[in-house]
Amino acid sequence: MPLEITENHNNQKKIALINDFSGFGRCSITAQLPILSRMHVQCCPVPTAIFSNHTGYPEFFCQDYTDHLEEYLEMWEKLGLRFSGICSGFLGSVRQIRIVEEFVRKFRTGDTVVVVDPVMGDYGKLYAAYPPEMCGELKRLVALADIVTPNLTEACLLTDTPYKEKWTSAELETLIRKVAALGVKRVVITGIPAGSMLCNLCYDCTSGTEVLRRNRTHKIGVSRAGTGDIFTAVIAADAVNGVPFEVSVLKASGFIRKCIMKAIEMDLPTEDGVPFEELMEQLRWK
Repeated sequence: MPLEITENHNNQKKIALINDFSGFGRCSITAQLPILSRMHVQCCPVPTAIFSNHTGYPEFFCQDYTDHLEEYLEMWEKLGLRFSGICSGFLGSVRQIRIVEEFVRKFRTGDTVVVVDPVMGDYGKLYAAYPPEMCGELKRLVALADIVTPNLTEACLLTDTPYKEKWTSAELETLIRKVAALGVKRVVITGIPAGSMLCNLCYDCTSGTEVLRRNRTHKIGVSRAGTGDIFTAVIAADAVNGVPFEVSVLKASGFIRKCIMKAIEMDLPTEDGVPFEELMEQLRWK
């Protein structure tokens, strides 16, 4: 029996969220879904893998979902779904990246914002589960994005730039322009170390004129699971809600800072992420 298609499916803003699902540890879809909902955007998850808990714990169960992705997405096409945004996170294989590329090409409209978080590594190194040959493939996906949110390591990997700990302002500006040159109009490089501070560097050329802005905050605590996922979720929701990019970056980084402070107050293990649930009422949706 053919599907009964109705335009009512598309009466609410929706983001197709492509990422893995971790049952415990507050990262990926588990962290991003409630953030999007809080910001008045329907989250439509596309699970790339199912984890009992994320890989920062000593042991974990994992079920790869690659073999089901195409059938999963074909059903959305049959339903006539359209999305205000498409947001991708960790992708574990060349095949997954290519499936996402095809999904973007097929579902994107003139009003769709595509956000890519190029999750590849940190502290100058690729993640152990990320084969080097995938970096080149991910550049093709980045080229389809409207917004990209790499950390410093990922910006270096995307642009074949040697990683180092200390950067001049001119070097960072050159780096972010190289990321943008892949075909992206809005880029934020997150978590740039600057002594006792952390810096986010933003690039925006949507108006036709290049705008570079930097914001800094004092380091607190240590790195925690899921903060990058929360950051990208805020950026994606704000993008479909029409919030200016620079305002969104400041909002996302400020919210994460509050969440880290709350995690320290509650004495939570670092691998458990941040207790954003305690602070959701402070997250503005516009």
